[in-house]
Amino acid sequence: MEPSDQAYTNEEQLIEDKFQELLNGYLNSNHRKKVEIIERAFKFAKEAHKGIRRRSGEPYILHPIAVARIVSQEIGLGSTSICAALLHDVVEDTEYTVEDIENHFGKKIASIVDGLTKISGGIFGDQASAQAENFRRLLLTMSEDIRVILIKMADRLHNMRTLGSMLPSKQYKIAGETLYIYAPLAHRLGLFAIKTELEDLAFKYEHPEAYNQIKQKIAETEESRQQIYNNFAKPIVAKLKELGFDFEIKARVKSIYSIWNKMESKHIPFEEVYDLYAVRIIFKCPNEADEKKECWTIYSVITDIYKLHPERTRDWVSRPKANGYKALHLTVMGPDGNWIEVQIRSEKMDEIAERGFAAHWKYKVGNSDEESELDIWLKTIKDILEHPEPNAIDFLDTIKLNLFSTEIFVFTPKGDLITLPKDATALDLAFTLHSDLGFHCIAAKVNHRLVPLSQKLHSGDQVEILTSKSQTPKEEWLNLVTTAKARSRLLAALRKDRRKIIAKGEAQLKEFLESNHIELNNELMTKILSNLGLQHRDDLLFKIGNEEITLNENIKKIIKGKSLNPFMRYLKLSFGNSNKNEQPKAPAPQQPTIDRKQTYILRDENGVKNYKVADCCCPIPGDDVLGYVEDDETVVVHKRECPVAMRLKSSFGPRLVSTQWEASESLSFPAKIEIQGIDRMGILNEITRVISNELMIDMRGLSIQANEGVFNGTVNIMVHDTRVIESLCNKLRKIKGVQKAARCKE
Repeated sequence: MEPSDQAYTNEEQLIEDKFQELLNGYLNSNHRKKVEIIERAFKFAKEAHKGIRRRSGEPYILHPIAVARIVSQEIGLGSTSICAALLHDVVEDTEYTVEDIENHFGKKIASIVDGLTKISGGIFGDQASAQAENFRRLLLTMSEDIRVILIKMADRLHNMRTLGSMLPSKQYKIAGETLYIYAPLAHRLGLFAIKTELEDLAFKYEHPEAYNQIKQKIAETEESRQQIYNNFAKPIVAKLKELGFDFEIKARVKSIYSIWNKMESKHIPFEEVYDLYAVRIIFKCPNEADEKKECWTIYSVITDIYKLHPERTRDWVSRPKANGYKALHLTVMGPDGNWIEVQIRSEKMDEIAERGFAAHWKYKVGNSDEESELDIWLKTIKDILEHPEPNAIDFLDTIKLNLFSTEIFVFTPKGDLITLPKDATALDLAFTLHSDLGFHCIAAKVNHRLVPLSQKLHSGDQVEILTSKSQTPKEEWLNLVTTAKARSRLLAALRKDRRKIIAKGEAQLKEFLESNHIELNNELMTKILSNLGLQHRDDLLFKIGNEEITLNENIKKIIKGKSLNPFMRYLKLSFGNSNKNEQPKAPAPQQPTIDRKQTYILRDENGVKNYKVADCCCPIPGDDVLGYVEDDETVVVHKRECPVAMRLKSSFGPRLVSTQWEASESLSFPAKIEIQGIDRMGILNEITRVISNELMIDMRGLSIQANEGVFNGTVNIMVHDTRVIESLCNKLRKIKGVQKAARCKE
């Protein structure tokens, strides 16, 4: 047999084996067994993708099989979703149409495949920044059939698992987009296992060194952590067995991404992350009605043995989260003197917690086939879709407002329970109840006390909204609302009012120009706007209609070219008009086009940098960075975790370039160190000695305040790279009394 034939046969066998694994997993599930249609979908997809390979070199069909397997075994969906997953790239990548899919597999599967095809080029495609319409389309499809987004989640998870074969610039784009859009969506859908894996995989590509360091430290501390856990669990296990519970107890280590997040936000080293793991108790409860009682019995057992933290009990059993999460959380003092979180769940609660709403279908009675439990959230999304933001990124941010929010619960005067995001105001509640209430809201009564619209609400508040027919929406209200619904409705109302005022202003300007025999053209409009310091035509018309600009002799002078803004007039008077003899400027040299596929080396030659440092995050050599290529081919360097970079990654993928610092000891960059500790005589002297004398670092500024025996301060320094900062912080922390020394986030 020829080597090529052997390779082909091996590949065929691999494809068959992978499909069989998918089928076996499906047959072991609780879904109705519809094997024939799944086999047909596999053969159809295999034929459609014949001869096509992924970037890694493997046959393309292995990707749809892997996505279908995630859909079936990790999310828990049935035959309809498995077929749609197998066929999800057929319409986009081959000659087949949605009609062909419908003829072979029916309307339901075809509509899901159609939804997946529509969104493949949208906010998740190469043209991610194109328009809000693409993302709107995704959510519209999602609100019609939740399976579309669940399959899209599985598709992204498999792409993240195989991201290593992509170009670095593509890796940053896909990883950034994953953290910005997919992880919050997975969280909102209750897919916690997938959310955690997506975050960790994205982090692995964005910060490979930090990822490997934390992974290594988790492995190194495994033995001591296991010992502490065994000592903690032993008396709990004995007591629960005595009470006859059938249960499992285990320690779950935090994800690498969440550990890093804590280290970054709290400016602490790995060794000071004390809540590195949580203990989870999962008990069997045949009767669902007893779940709540059993949770509290276990709670009672634990608090009889260990001291409870009074402010860290979370009852998600009585009031589940909007994404379906149910559990009882408590924090107790462990035998090693550190706080340990314990999560108490029934088997059903645990499955829903890990696999989200998909797990509900397993427990549903009757033949209901994969119907969504997300009605409330999807209704909110439909509300937002009716009043979309014109700008894609603003639209995304509006959706994100509701994705990662922590919830509070408030009551109406009639006793109805309303769920709102944390920090929601009285105005948010008004819009949640009804748009008209929001538009005419003047104040509120919280627990029978009169409060303004800006009043932040807390769980348990009873709130009454007060209205007036004469009240209208105000622009400053945008600063008072936190929910996506309130913001989108408010913006829509303000835009409607603004359009009326613009129309009025346009009529006034037209009448003024006609009465003065002046014809309006683009050149004249540009002249008026630049003289008045305005950006857009609508801004001018709005100000005229709103009577902020009066059409008088001054406007006539601008139109006739006799007026400049006061600053320019002052310059002309002071220094004369030097244009007469001035030679026309030579055009600026064209920057060479940046190759997005190659790693761009950041260098400084004789003081001339081939890049710009972003003001938002001020990266220095040693930071994990990426480049954003501007219109003139200038590369702007951002830290990979910078919020602005996050938006760029999820919206301007084609403009990103992988970057690397050139090793150089001659350049210095500004950095700021934050120091905290216990004040004592001579400590300031020691700090300055370590910085200037021992490490020979150029110190540019020092600010320290002491209050009641505790000091806080910042040091401005010039350094070559992040290694100098790490070395400095380690030295400073060794000074007696210094509790914390860390680089400030810009």
